[in-house]
Amino acid sequence: MNRRHLLEFIAAVFSQASWPLTSAQASSRSSRVRPSDPSWPSAADWQQLDRATAGQLIRLQSPFDACATDPSGQACADLFRRLKNPYFLGDDAALTQTLGWVGAWTSRPSVYAVNAHRTDDVVAAVNFAREHNLRLVVKGGGHSYQGTSCSADSLLIWTRKMNAIVLDDAFVGAGCAGRVAPLPAVTIGAGAMWGQVYDAVTTKGGRYVQGGGCLTVGVAGLIQSGGFGSFSKAYGLAAASLLEAEIVTANGEVRMANACTNPDLFWAIKGGGGGSFGVVTRLTLRTHDLPDVFGAVFLSVRAESETAFRRLIERTIEFYRSALFNPHWGEQITFRPGHVMSVAMVFQGLTQQQAQVTWQPLFAWLEASPRDFTIIEAPQVMALPAGRLWDVDTLKQVPGLVLADDRAHAPATNVFWASNLGEAGRVLHSYQSAWLPAALLADDRRGDLVDALVAGAKHWSLSLHINKGLAGAPKAVIDAAKDTPMNGAMRDAFALVICAAQQQPAYPGITGREPDPALARRHAQAVEDAMRELRRLAPDAGSYVSESDFFEKDWQRSFWGEHYPRLLVTKDVYDPDGLFIVHHGVGSERWSSDGFTRVT
Repeated sequence: MNRRHLLEFIAAVFSQASWPLTSAQASSRSSRVRPSDPSWPSAADWQQLDRATAGQLIRLQSPFDACATDPSGQACADLFRRLKNPYFLGDDAALTQTLGWVGAWTSRPSVYAVNAHRTDDVVAAVNFAREHNLRLVVKGGGHSYQGTSCSADSLLIWTRKMNAIVLDDAFVGAGCAGRVAPLPAVTIGAGAMWGQVYDAVTTKGGRYVQGGGCLTVGVAGLIQSGGFGSFSKAYGLAAASLLEAEIVTANGEVRMANACTNPDLFWAIKGGGGGSFGVVTRLTLRTHDLPDVFGAVFLSVRAESETAFRRLIERTIEFYRSALFNPHWGEQITFRPGHVMSVAMVFQGLTQQQAQVTWQPLFAWLEASPRDFTIIEAPQVMALPAGRLWDVDTLKQVPGLVLADDRAHAPATNVFWASNLGEAGRVLHSYQSAWLPAALLADDRRGDLVDALVAGAKHWSLSLHINKGLAGAPKAVIDAAKDTPMNGAMRDAFALVICAAQQQPAYPGITGREPDPALARRHAQAVEDAMRELRRLAPDAGSYVSESDFFEKDWQRSFWGEHYPRLLVTKDVYDPDGLFIVHHGVGSERWSSDGFTRVT
């Protein structure tokens, strides 16, 4: 910790004159209350909260209750069909995008939710939870793979309706006048989804904002986890574009956090993980000039032998290093069991012809060996004007590219990538990730990387998300990422490798539709075996907090590296009683796995 950071901490600590509890008093609260406890709020207490939020208190009930009583009935069948619609999932306070993780967690609704429409609703809920010693949960998009946006016996702050989007040509944060130059920006409510933001900022506004690749991911959660989009190597972390956030901290105070006001809190929420420092209600992000073109490249090929598969991986990695290791390219190259390689990549700042020329050497190499390689999906290089990338009418013209919200009266803009369909309502069996350092691309290491990918792909699919490592990005992008709490391994990585296993919608206690624990164990072992091959090359690679193993052992170092002590100090400044606790979140090691009982 350098001198400037130390002074920030000291100043922050001595500014907290309004806290209702001292740290010593707070530590005496050893557990949160549950509905069965005598101190659980009375009906009159809940009515008071309902009045304080202008009637926005909701008593939640699990949609799966109908299935428990009649698992073969039509209502249950209809529910499981709707679970494949991410908009249906997101619009129900009792549901989450992922339904659980076998052996780890199951999506269960809170007892009550505050359907927050205003910051004052959030303040009332935070104060109520603190005063009544409740387990508190926050949900916007609800995409958490770790189950952090749900908890039984809790009070939920649901920010879905806080989704206003306002563009500004010259934004200056609170307290920054005369100190920071005005910048073009967009201010977004915490409950907005990235599809809504791209529609407002790019399709209608002609600007670009760095956000998530999945259209139904929530804005606030992605920013607080650092955030990668398809074009991160060009525009950097989504959190690095954060100019200001409004956040309600554990004492119920509404704070502005930016480079000039509460800078320690501002730094912490730029990648310190969602749900740990307060409830973010509004964010302002820098916007960028649009490039002329966005485009994509698709290809799927099968090698006819292990020897040919090794040649394919070797040639692809060499091609990536020489032609694609730059800010123009993003998204995925995947190696699968059965000697299959799939490419689903995007580009910016190139014309379609330039992209075609870039890829032609690899395409020609494959065509020259028809006995060794079978083309499953013919190479496609597509491009369009950048302002139309998220234009719904344009997207719907491409067969199989997007799917629509099939509910009656759903907005026409409610679409999602067809490739994300498998994620809606899924149950995870395993999910691991690791940063792969760019040093592995060097001539003296590339053979080891190829060997590891060949060996790992025998067990399970390995996907190289090249947009989720910033090596190869411009210096300004790297420097901006340094001013976040994320593990520095991310800046030196050419890709984040992800290996995951799942099954389609299932739920415990519903006959014929329960998760399969035996299958989950087999899948988890296969994922472990595949990732072990790569971890041998990069044993201290670290992992991405939003896409990681629920059972990550050294998660503090893995997610945040050397920054964790500073994050913990910031946590103690703004949340000394641990009101905001999530699985593997900052300070969670002091609490039981369910977040109800203090253990240290």
